[in-house]
Parts: sequence; structure tokens; C-alpha cells
Amino acid sequence: GVPPAWSPASAQAASLLEEAAELLVLQRDFASALERCEAGCGSLGPAPGPDSSCAEVKCSLCVVGIQALAEMNRWREVLSWVLQYYHRPEHLPPKVLELCILLYSKVREPQVMLEVGSSWLRDLTNKSLPEYGSLLELYLLHVLLPLGRFEGAEELVYSSDVLDSEQKLAFVETICEKRCQWSQQEEMHSAHDEQEDKATETVLGALSQKLLTMLTLLRRTLRSMSSHFYLLPYKKMLLATFLLYLVVVRLDPASPTSLPFICKLVQLFRQAWAAVLSPIHRPPIQD
Repeated sequence: GVPPAWSPASAQAASLLEEAAELLVLQRDFASALERCEAGCGSLGPAPGPDSSCAEVKCSLCVVGIQALAEMNRWREVLSWVLQYYHRPEHLPPKVLELCILLYSKVREPQVMLEVGSSWLRDLTNKSLPEYGSLLELYLLHVLLPLGRFEGAEELVYSSDVLDSEQKLAFVETICEKRCQWSQQEEMHSAHDEQEDKATETVLGALSQKLLTMLTLLRRTLRSMSSHFYLLPYKKMLLATFLLYLVVVRLDPASPTSLPFICKLVQLFRQAWAAVLSPIHRPPIQD
């Protein structure tokens, strides 16, 4: 039932909230649940005061709406969806902000909440809310630290008026710990990439040397044959066939290591071809 003190708009929105919750939880009809939430939020108009019954219903409608969007795998729309009803990040209710931070953290897109969370935490009105401390911690652990924003995290902790010295110390320790883990991971990635580069260079070097030897032999063969075969298209066909064999049969062209090697192959092919068709051995050009 709806309390008699509620306005007609609040009563209508509360009725839509009830329908939306039933559609979401019992019937699993997420699209219809979202429609009811949108109708309810739309009926409440501009952002009401935080202590009014309208604010409570609107917040609950948004919570159900966020859940419906997430269930439909439309989580990318969540932030823009809630902001169309609250307009500014600092006007978001604590519960809605908390859900957004947790959602984007879960889908590994914490950067979406970077500016929104910062705007909300800087707002003077929000600093007086009882949920401020827990939201600051949530923003720190699920947005700043996963993004490696350690200086920003330290600044947020040190400049906070709502944290006592013990809480600040605990947060600074957490930041230091995460910074160390981040550095170790960076070093490991760097060492791994270096090893891969060296291995690729070794393989390419060996393959290039092998190819050079084979092309030298081919050059000699073609030189010895040049007195017998004066038709340029025939020589082109022979070299092209050999090149095709090396690229397709001996290499996997889709392999990442093949691209620089194929470039070297073309370069060596041009050198060999230039040597084969040097002025001494070059036959008369025939169309």
C-alpha cells in the first residue's frame, strides 16, 4: 500500500516500481521491467529532494532498471541510462553510484566510472552523507587502483575530511601494496616481451641465412641455364614458382612471424633477380 501523504506522482511511480520488481524477479521479463522503470522515473520529473518519498522511489526504480539492463547484457548503457534521470553525476544517489561502480568493475571497464566517481566525491553535499566513506573506499579499490592511478588515490585519501588517521593509514598501506604488485606485473610483462623479441630475431636470422644460401644456389643454376634459355617469362615463372613454394609450403603466412620474413624474402628475391639478369647474362628483351 501507498502512504496517504504521498503525492499522486509518487503513488503512480510506486505502483510502477511494484510491477517492475515483479516482472524482474518473478517473471524474468527484463524488457517489460525496464519499461515500467522508465515510465516511473519519467512520471517523477526533475530530481526531487534527497529526503522526499519521490527520491526513494526513483532510486529504487533505477536499481531495478540497472538490474534489468545487466540481465539483458546491456550494461554499457547503464551509466547513460541513470544520468538521463539525474542529469549530473554528483546527483546520483549513493546506492545507484555503488551499483554502477560494482557493475563496471565486474565487466572490467572501471575507467567508465573515473570522472563520475570523482565528481560525486568532490561534491560538498555528498560529503555529509553517511555512505560517503564506504563509497570513497569502493571508488578507490574498484576504480583508481585497478587503473594504476596511485597518485590520485593517495591524494584522495590525504585530502579527505571524513577519514580519520587510522583509516587513512590503512588506505595508504593498501595503495603501496597495489603499487608494488603493479610494478612486479609490469616487470614480468616487460621481461616476457623481451624474450619473445629475441626468440623471433633468432628464428628470422636463421631462416634468412638459409634462404640466402638457397637463392645463391638458384642464382648459379639460372646463370648456367641462361645460355640455353633466353626467354625472360620462363625465368620469371621459375623464380615465382620457387617463391610461392617457400611462402606457402615452408611458411605459414598467417603466422605473426611470417610478415617480416616475407618482406625479407621479397627483398632477397629482388637482389637475386637483379644478379641473375646482370648486363652480362641479360638476354634480348622480347615482348
